[in-house]
Amino acid sequence: MSHPAPSTGVAVPRNGRLAANRPTSVVTVSEPVATPKTAPARPSAPALPEHLVAGRPGRARLAALNVGSGIMLRLMPRIPDFIKRLLLGRRTVTVDGNTLDTTMQFLLSLLRLSGGGFVASNDVAVARAQLRTLAGFLDAPIAVGVDDLTVSGAAGDLRARHYTPVNSTGSEPLLVFYHGGGFVLGDLDTHDALCRLICRDAAVHVLAIDYRLAPEHPAPAAVDDAYAAYRWAADHAAELGADPTRVAVGGDSAGGNLAAVTSQRARNDGFPIPALQVLIYPVTNFSGADLTRSSTLFADGYFLTKADIDWCRARYVGAGTVDGTDPLISPLLADDLSGLPPALVATGGFDPLRDEGTQYAEALAAAGVPVDHRRSGSLIHGFTNFFPLGGASSSATAELVSALRAHLSRG
Repeated sequence: MSHPAPSTGVAVPRNGRLAANRPTSVVTVSEPVATPKTAPARPSAPALPEHLVAGRPGRARLAALNVGSGIMLRLMPRIPDFIKRLLLGRRTVTVDGNTLDTTMQFLLSLLRLSGGGFVASNDVAVARAQLRTLAGFLDAPIAVGVDDLTVSGAAGDLRARHYTPVNSTGSEPLLVFYHGGGFVLGDLDTHDALCRLICRDAAVHVLAIDYRLAPEHPAPAAVDDAYAAYRWAADHAAELGADPTRVAVGGDSAGGNLAAVTSQRARNDGFPIPALQVLIYPVTNFSGADLTRSSTLFADGYFLTKADIDWCRARYVGAGTVDGTDPLISPLLADDLSGLPPALVATGGFDPLRDEGTQYAEALAAAGVPVDHRRSGSLIHGFTNFFPLGGASSSATAELVSALRAHLSRG
């Protein structure tokens, strides 16, 4: 059963204002009240490092960016590849033997011109809103059943969204999905289109989890929420109309990390492990990501940048109580990877996280875990969210969803 969130003990109206006709008390003071010239200092959290590139753009600049981005992103699926290549001056980008997909190259060119990117502002609220706006431009009209609900998290109820296949028979698998966003950004809306696609084309129920984000809730809050939500889903799968014997976990980037860690925690606790772990360009190592070849090659210019990674890491790990070497947040560093669920791992050839995703896939396989590693050499970080743009991101995402369906159908 879901547990209600703890009450604060103070009822505040939705508009945040106290009622105007509420009685008030008046205190008359005959002499001035002496106040100290200097108030005692209050302990404060250390200031988090600023993003080296994003800055704090004003409303006018963001509004102009959104107008331009909205027009171009909605037009892109209609622009033929040969037109994109002409606009790119027929230039191609080849790194490590991989040639960047034309649609992704065109997208990156637009982002460079507009100044857009993964982290749009040092103001966390603004950065979250901007990513949500970007996702809105990438919406896809995919019809599935959608219900908002709450599930039990580690510290109270969490928002969640349940996607149901059309004409569900009640025997379909359930995928517990954790969105990406560097543990700081992202929500149910930023990944709505992807969850709809997975639900429809993989013929599975999808339960998307709105776990707590940093810096308000640094590590390990997201990890604790992800695991609690999986346990809730495993106990309530039948009530959701899904097969309780086939409950999988998955997510992209930060969400891939949460799926991997949740799988490890379930095994360690003796709780039934997921039927499958779907790890889409996952974060797997907070201690040594800067040491990989891909993190150096694609540190800038490929949507997710080193500046973005450092900014998110400082807010998730730097403000938390868990060291980056702890397997609780760095699943690659676990001493034992045996006995974990089969893994479907996806990596992009132009992603700074490419190599740590590959390292985790290889480590799982070495421990005897069945691994299906899908390498999309021409794509960037976030390609599953860019599937509405067409090109290789669309075909690679379709293949990944098809593989997910095949793996869960074997259960």
